[in-house]
Amino acid sequence: MHRFPPRFLRMSCKLYTKLVLSLSLPAFLIQVASSQVSTTISSAAVAVMATPSTEAIKLGIDVLTERQFDLLQGKRVGLLTHPAGVNRNGVSSILILQSAHNVNLVALYGPEHGIYGKEKASVSISDSIDPRTGLPVYSLHGKHRKPTPEMLKGIDVLVIDLQDIGSRSYTFKSCMKYSIEACFENDVEVVLLDRPNPLGGLKVDGPPLDDEWRSYVGEFPIPYVHGLTIGELARMAVSEPGILGVPNSVREKGKLTVVAMEGWKRYMSWPMTGLRWVPTSPNIPDFQAAVGYSMTGLGAQIGGFSHGIGDQYPFRILSYANAKLDEVEAELRARRIPGIDFERKQFKKDKRWGLYVKVTDWERWRPTELSFHMMQISALFDIDNPFRRVSKEEGDLFNKHVGSSSWWREITEKGVASNLPGFIGAWERQAKQFQIQSRRYWLYD
Repeated sequence: MHRFPPRFLRMSCKLYTKLVLSLSLPAFLIQVASSQVSTTISSAAVAVMATPSTEAIKLGIDVLTERQFDLLQGKRVGLLTHPAGVNRNGVSSILILQSAHNVNLVALYGPEHGIYGKEKASVSISDSIDPRTGLPVYSLHGKHRKPTPEMLKGIDVLVIDLQDIGSRSYTFKSCMKYSIEACFENDVEVVLLDRPNPLGGLKVDGPPLDDEWRSYVGEFPIPYVHGLTIGELARMAVSEPGILGVPNSVREKGKLTVVAMEGWKRYMSWPMTGLRWVPTSPNIPDFQAAVGYSMTGLGAQIGGFSHGIGDQYPFRILSYANAKLDEVEAELRARRIPGIDFERKQFKKDKRWGLYVKVTDWERWRPTELSFHMMQISALFDIDNPFRRVSKEEGDLFNKHVGSSSWWREITEKGVASNLPGFIGAWERQAKQFQIQSRRYWLYD
């Protein structure tokens, strides 16, 4: 691959009016510097850059480029990213930072799936040397998931540029959180380049995470579909005691700067952004798969359902191991789940037929609801209730993803007779409350 020409990156400096985002936390201090205004949390040490929206969305990396990388000048820089870490023209943030004449990029860090996104889920990845740049690549999904002091000793600032997909169990959020913890513990500054939530900033749905189930697939006490950007989640992590796994004294001294996007609005799902989708992982090749992940991922954890992983419709096409498709379709349609419909399509790999899940009404659609109906149907088609038969390891993995001990008791004890409408109603009320409480971390209207 050719090195990205530096001349394309040396953009003339423009002056922008920066919007001060005052948050209702007592420890916030407002700091003003010459041609820019930023907000800094003293106790949580968060600086935020935001500007009025424009027609073309500028990602965090685009804004940083236009600012001529001022946050990185004179510092040794590490970059945590993956293939979806690109600017709005699709150019890798790795190449952008390496090619910038005033940026000293010295190390790379890779999350699950690696910096090239080729490794399968849960596969352990070793440290390596990047053949494109010659830089060391430290794996954060291998022997270590949290950067060690040795990994960080050669840098002054860690830049994080990761594309999340809006569902709690997607591990890039945990990788981001662990990295912030390690940086705060080792006096390394963090600069996070923000990106859109593909599901938009208004969809909040599903069970919140019980504290006992916090793990690498759920490190944040948030609903399963959370409605925040990765930058807003980072602001929450450093502002709220108890989210970062470091003492408050360390959290209060750490420094996180979130470089906000320009032009993104909360109502925007990914297609509204005009941005090209870059696969975030092997099984999320497009936006439709990201939508499907939120809809069916939990429902295929235990029971007889499959949801198209490894085929052309990952997370979108349903079949059931020991039931005819007619039975599955009849049961799903009888439940009249709002906002979705089903269309028969054929699996490319083995020519079987399945039910493709379509979102027909985005406003009425509650992303996680289908998964819980899938669980009930699994208990209906399997009279022994598959949730009662699983090993402790399988049950713990299920709960780490779903996050609700009360639902686990309900589905294991009552199976198909579980009070799903009651749980959905309670989760909907909790989601609305979370959205109200999380507004203090919003960067976008």
